[in-house]
Amino acid sequence: MNSDIPSLRPDSLPRHIAIIMDGNGRWARKHSLSRIRGHREGAESVRDIVRVCREIGIEVLTLYAFSTENWQRPRPEISALMKLLKQFLKSELAEMMENNIRLKAIGQIERLPADVVKVLREVMDTTIKNQGMILNLALSYGGQDEIVEAVRKIVAEVRADRLKPEEITKAVFSNYLYTQGMPEPDLLIRTSGEMRVSNFLLWQIAYTEIFVTNTLWPDFRREELIHIVHDYQERERRFGETGDQIKRGRGRQ
Repeated sequence: MNSDIPSLRPDSLPRHIAIIMDGNGRWARKHSLSRIRGHREGAESVRDIVRVCREIGIEVLTLYAFSTENWQRPRPEISALMKLLKQFLKSELAEMMENNIRLKAIGQIERLPADVVKVLREVMDTTIKNQGMILNLALSYGGQDEIVEAVRKIVAEVRADRLKPEEITKAVFSNYLYTQGMPEPDLLIRTSGEMRVSNFLLWQIAYTEIFVTNTLWPDFRREELIHIVHDYQERERRFGETGDQIKRGRGRQ
């Protein structure tokens, strides 16, 4: 490994990394290329980041690939993005199988084109027994919609007398979200320097560590991810407690 890349401590890795992949369009504009070319270059970053996360031992990697708001983009761009997604899923299946990676997807998947949904479900079914890492794609995803949908499901359960209002806890509520069964993100990374969460995993990131980099997504690669994970390992996660409480808790272990 390059000597400039810090070594990571295996015992304090984030279990779940979530990434808002931003900057494809600006990268393309910067290089006088089409937005679609920017998305293609962004796909190369996806490949690189998936590989390094698997290599260093991340359990779940969630990538914000297409938001519910992205449906407002020009139709030619949406069509190209869907085609690129389909190509990516097909081309990466062999590597996912080789590296024991399971593909999952969260969001309003039914809104995607039928041919994309077909390939997506085929890849998810093929990789379902893989246990090395979960690659979780947020597709047609919106955090507010996810919460509203969870509330509707819970209301239906209460009306059917399968759930009592007093039984609704944070843990119970989490079981009605798209991310049911996954650990909540320990680290959220946003590329391109924008200082917002953009309707991404709003419930799940309550205590997530956040890192914003000015790097545009097509330029985001292995070395920077490792530096960010190293930064994460140097932080003190308090979850509402004081630093002294955390230290005393460690002393009792």
